[in-house]
Amino acid sequence: MKNIDKYSRGYFMPLTQCLKWTEKEYITEAPTWCSVDLRDGNQALIIPMSLEEKLEYFQLLLQVGFKEIEVGFPAASETEFAFLRTLIEENLIPDDVTIQVLTQSREHIIKKTFEALQGAKKAVVHLYNSTSVAQREQVFGKSKEEITEIAVTGAKMLKKFAAETEGNFQFQYSPESFTGTEVEFALEVCNKVLDIWQPTTDNKVIINLPATVSMSMPHVYASQIEFMSDNLNFRENVIISLHPHNDRGTGVADAELGMLAGAQRVEGTLFGNGERTGNVDIVTLALNMFSHGIDPKLNFENIPYIISKYEKLTRMRVHERHPYGGELVFTAFSGSHQDAIAKGMKWREEKDPQYWSVPYLLIDPMDIGREYEGDIIRINSQSGKGGIGYILQQKYGIELPVEMRESFGYKVKSVSDHNHKELMPNEIYDIFIKEYLNINTPVELIGHKYTQNGHYETIVKIRVNNEVHEFTGEGNGRFDAISNALQTKLGIEFKDVVYKQHALEIGSASNAMSYVGITANNGTVYWGCGIDTDIMTSSVKALFSAVNNMVTSLQLPVEISFNHSKK
Repeated sequence: MKNIDKYSRGYFMPLTQCLKWTEKEYITEAPTWCSVDLRDGNQALIIPMSLEEKLEYFQLLLQVGFKEIEVGFPAASETEFAFLRTLIEENLIPDDVTIQVLTQSREHIIKKTFEALQGAKKAVVHLYNSTSVAQREQVFGKSKEEITEIAVTGAKMLKKFAAETEGNFQFQYSPESFTGTEVEFALEVCNKVLDIWQPTTDNKVIINLPATVSMSMPHVYASQIEFMSDNLNFRENVIISLHPHNDRGTGVADAELGMLAGAQRVEGTLFGNGERTGNVDIVTLALNMFSHGIDPKLNFENIPYIISKYEKLTRMRVHERHPYGGELVFTAFSGSHQDAIAKGMKWREEKDPQYWSVPYLLIDPMDIGREYEGDIIRINSQSGKGGIGYILQQKYGIELPVEMRESFGYKVKSVSDHNHKELMPNEIYDIFIKEYLNINTPVELIGHKYTQNGHYETIVKIRVNNEVHEFTGEGNGRFDAISNALQTKLGIEFKDVVYKQHALEIGSASNAMSYVGITANNGTVYWGCGIDTDIMTSSVKALFSAVNNMVTSLQLPVEISFNHSKK
């Protein structure tokens, strides 16, 4: 690409100073989660939520289990102010939930913020100002000392207004654009703020270190977090919080490595909604922990419901490939994937192992409200015999013999390829019915009966070309007698008969399903299926279906030779 020389890696600290986080293998417990959907997420919407929509979204966040929720920037608009007052005055905030509000380091904004917070049972007041090189030079035209003074002045004003306002308040400070700030300078500013607030065990302060713009690889961000964690004043009374954005597509990795490096709290949104490429996605972060056996302390057991609410209220869409939530994330179209999943599911059913380990499925979709049927295996022209067989078995109780799956798979894929579409389970079932089940042309079975005299004899009645005929056959068993009769009397030849059967458990427990494969002289195997309340009758119907498929496919003449007279 052109213009490579326009970009640099920026200022980053020497990594060798802070690498203790690399010695940790897993995140061992969930952080404190803070949803910023109603502030950071809302301000990024094309159409911000109305008061009523924000109230509905707030209830959704409570249902998910958030204990800290940033409800807005109350000094920014009347809607934001009214929303906060409604939450407080109508007692809509549970006692175990802390709300959070954002304010710039400007006196009239801080004053308006505390007016909105009057009477709050528990609230975090989040103060911020930009500290990055780019913001200092290009936006504010201020020195480091002047930027530091903005933070210090804001910290003092928060203490003043908090003392004058009814409520219970905790303070939070963010050096905005932390990732574009020299880390030593970010530390200096944060420590000056902490010196003013004097956090204690009973009144801890939150220092939020945002990747306002994600500017580095995740390991650099983690080392920056570790440096801050090692050097902040009052560290035992400071909660380090992360607020990663996703400009480089690494928001989740930034947060995970940042937690390894000492962060105790994460701010983010459902499905990553936020400015530009969005905030870190808390759904993905939480379910990543879940996949490692760590309780995320949030409830995502009904992802479809959460998505429906999210899409309705934000007017945004969860992409089909979005981790965990997307419509297709548990879906396999590839034949080899489908086969592995189907076998893995069967193995799990038989072995009942303690831990989930199905191929290609990170977690059990059922754990987050997804269904096996229609979610895991879906069929198109790329699908394989295993997946197609799995659909029939799960949906309709039809357990195709392994030898038959390839034949049926080609028929299904041919339909999908010709129509350029995905096939639904009912369409797959319809193809099965049409191609294999109880096929009665050109030779229709009307009836049959047996006698046994050392060996089996059968009398078979058929209809060909609208004429009914009756003839006999002999064999070592009833099925063999029918097979011999068809070959002898119809003048056709086949060999290597494959015969399987099972009770049809879905739909009707009284029915039996039989599968018959016959090999023509050219080596091609033709399949037929039969269903009946009598297992023997179902097998005979399957044989006739296979014979009819062979006769039709090979365009064989049906040359009838009878010992019995035409009826």
